Amino acid sequence: MTTLLNSLRSHNFNSASAFPLSDLQRYTPTDIRNTIQSLMAEERNDLALALGEAGLSLYPHSEDMLAITGLLAATQQEWGYAIERLTELKTLQAERTQVFTYLMLARAYRCDLDPMSALETVELGLAYYPEDADLLAQHAQLKSMGLHTFAAVRAD
Repeated sequence: MTTLLNSLRSHNFNSASAFPLSDLQRYTPTDIRNTIQSLMAEERNDLALALGEAGLSLYPHSEDMLAITGLLAATQQEWGYAIERLTELKTLQAERTQVFTYLMLARAYRCDLDPMSALETVELGLAYYPEDADLLAQHAQLKSMGLHTFAAVRAD
C-alpha cells in the first residue's frame, strides 16, 4: 500500500480535489500511478480519476501519469480522452513505446469508431514489434473487418 493511499484514507477523502495540491507534490508520478491502480482495484474510480487529473496537472509530461490516465479513461469508456493521453504517451516514448500502448490506443480508436486510425496504430506497432502475436492478431482482424463499413457509421 502506498503512502499516498494511506494519506488519502486517513483523511477520508472522497475526491482528490479535496487533497491539497501542495501535499500531492511530495509524491512522484510513480507513487501517484500506484495509488491510482490501488484505487481502481478497490473500485473507487471517482477518486482515481480525480487523482489522475491532479497528478497530470503536476506532471504533464510523465510517462506514468499519461499511461495511467489513458488506461483509466479507457476503463471509463472515455475514448477521446484515452486517445489523447495514449497518443501523448506514444509521442513521448517514440521508439520506446510498449506493445501494450499500441494495443490500448488501437482499441480506443476502434471503440471511437475510427478503424483506419486503429489500423495505422497497429501497423506502427508492428514496425517495432513485427512478431508480436497480439499486434498481428489485431492487424488481421482490422484488415478482415471491411474498414469501409465503419466509414459509413462515422459519416452519420
